[in-house]
Amino acid sequence: MSRRYIFSSESVTEGHPDKVCDTISDSILDACLEQDPLSRVACETLAKGNLVVLAGEITSNANVDFEERVRTAIRDIGYVNADCAFHADTCRVIWEMSEQSRDIKQGVDSVAADGKATAEQGAGDQGLMFGFACNETPELMPAPISFAHKLGRELTRLRKSGEIPWLRPDAKTQVSIEYDGYKPVRATTVVVSSQHSEDIKQKEVRETLIELLIKKVIPDEWLDSKTTYLVNPTGRFVIGGPEGDAGITGRKIICDTYGGMGRHGGGAFSGKDPTKVDRSAAYMGRWVAKNVVASGLADRCEVQFAYAIGHPEPVSVSVDTFCTGKVDEEKLEHAIWEVFNFKPAEIIKQLNLLRPIYRKTTNYGHFGRIDDLDAITWEKTNKAEALKQAVR
Repeated sequence: MSRRYIFSSESVTEGHPDKVCDTISDSILDACLEQDPLSRVACETLAKGNLVVLAGEITSNANVDFEERVRTAIRDIGYVNADCAFHADTCRVIWEMSEQSRDIKQGVDSVAADGKATAEQGAGDQGLMFGFACNETPELMPAPISFAHKLGRELTRLRKSGEIPWLRPDAKTQVSIEYDGYKPVRATTVVVSSQHSEDIKQKEVRETLIELLIKKVIPDEWLDSKTTYLVNPTGRFVIGGPEGDAGITGRKIICDTYGGMGRHGGGAFSGKDPTKVDRSAAYMGRWVAKNVVASGLADRCEVQFAYAIGHPEPVSVSVDTFCTGKVDEEKLEHAIWEVFNFKPAEIIKQLNLLRPIYRKTTNYGHFGRIDDLDAITWEKTNKAEALKQAVR
């Protein structure tokens, strides 16, 4: 007998202080890749008050104006209002950058080096990465994070279009879904906390966001008379963004992935070039898991990889279908090895990752994005048929 339970996931908009930092870091990465596809980039950002600090390691032939890129990213987010202390035109920008460590570089480069066992390109770090997919939504993502992201995207559209002029950039969304086993059945609670101008009252914020946001984004069949709406539950949200809270790159890794439904290896994505398997192998994991579910070989699939720095092969690959698989898991794992190549250099080739595509991934999830499959290649289901053939 299946168990009923409630599972919640949150998302944040691009104006959230941590996402401001992710956006800046990915903007710096793209700026390097635009000029030099072989750039090695690890860019971290801190934002607080009206200050932005960049730190990290960049080895590149690109000539990047860091301050200009930072201001452009902040302006695109929408921190241009006079009533926000954090502002694209007036923020102070400082940076401290060095080149990538020579010790790490020799492990990643596809060249022989003293003490290195192979001349192949190795992983940029050790660690473990997960990919996940399930058949709860058309994009094969868990329902709670899917709805939370959709609320965040629409909230940003309403702000940037001017349809709700009192909205400001910082916001969070959260959706709680009741499950019957692995089947999502209804939304129990929807939370929206959005920064707003000082002159607007809580009653108008609540009524407007319930009608123009929540009921527009979440289909009627998911909502019922028992669904709870919590809109700006503190009663006021005027001070937001880096004015209200310090932001740092990489602190929204659960929002970036599966909303907690799938496991996470702990590595962040933004600001890292694809030689860093924290990012590229997580994208690979999503591609594998999504194709397994798209092929009909399982209703849910999680893939784990683990790597050693400088080593060209994963040290492990495991697959879990949570007892929803249609074929033996050992047989499925063999099929996955036959269809996909998990060497770091091959991941980059298969997913075409040496391009300035990363700013497109920063907000509203790195997974489940089917709006630009030319850029977000790991969302393609182009290996589903090959997997079906491989298990026969």
